[in-house]
Amino acid sequence: MNDAAEQLLSEMVIAMYDLFPGVDSGKVQHSLSRVLSKYKIDVQEDYQYTSDLQEKIKLFITAKKVEGLSQATLDGYKIELGLFTKKIEKQVDHITSADIRIYLGSLEGLKMSTIGKKLNVLRTFFGFLAAEEVIRQDPTARLKPPKEEKRIGKSLNIEELEMLRESCETIRQRAFIEVLYATGCRLGEVYGLNKSDINYQDSSCRVIGKGNEERIVYFSPRTMYHLKKYLMNRLDDCEAMFITERRPYRRLSKRGIQDEIWKIAEFAGLRHKVSPHVLRHTFGTLTLNNGAELVAVQELLGHKSPETTLRYARITEERKREQHKKYLVI
Repeated sequence: MNDAAEQLLSEMVIAMYDLFPGVDSGKVQHSLSRVLSKYKIDVQEDYQYTSDLQEKIKLFITAKKVEGLSQATLDGYKIELGLFTKKIEKQVDHITSADIRIYLGSLEGLKMSTIGKKLNVLRTFFGFLAAEEVIRQDPTARLKPPKEEKRIGKSLNIEELEMLRESCETIRQRAFIEVLYATGCRLGEVYGLNKSDINYQDSSCRVIGKGNEERIVYFSPRTMYHLKKYLMNRLDDCEAMFITERRPYRRLSKRGIQDEIWKIAEFAGLRHKVSPHVLRHTFGTLTLNNGAELVAVQELLGHKSPETTLRYARITEERKREQHKKYLVI
């Protein structure tokens, strides 16, 4: 027997002795030796379990960075794919649809929408590798996204919005409320705003949204009044639209903006109802209920599809009755 056969014989004898401690190892070795002598045996490295995921993730992240994706998006990819590598220890070309199903199925306590987002990251990753011919087949191609639970987005009514406005104690807080509501911007978008982004002639502002895509949003006259009041009272030279109240003045963090909104909401008695994203929902709901076209609201919110906009906003019963009465042909 060659070296590979001798190695196999030795390992099999040890395994047999572990299973049956009283067995005569000499007889087992002799019997197995006669059987194995009939075969040609080679040692094959188990490349399938020598993971090259980290290497391929670096390739993917580099390519997406060149495409111009934001750092926040790249960091999100790194986190999600990093979690995946902790569960899957295979070469990417050996990863199957079953592996991914098992991985997603092991994620307990998560909402279907969260699992769907994780699958989307894997789709993007493996789709890229397949397109670049790094792998022969995309294991996510046959996977269907999980059915998401239908939820009505939370939003404030007009009375609650006015309660927030009246509960602001500083001009900066009032500017927060007005900008978040009037533009429907995401928290990260407001965080990234600079004073130079404002177009005072048409009361608009340039926003960099998801996917590093730029869009224009608009301020109401009320928003412009409170924003100008806040900016004119500042004595700093920081470029950020919203800054810290103490020196050294710098761009206010996302957490800082959230904390301010929560302070206002708590003072208004709406602590558990309000967040920056709730104000975004409120913008979508109230504008649609006031007769705005769905496509226009979709563009203002920076959504790629109208279905997303519909999830953000819900039409009130009063509005439905009004529309039924107005447009029903009788």
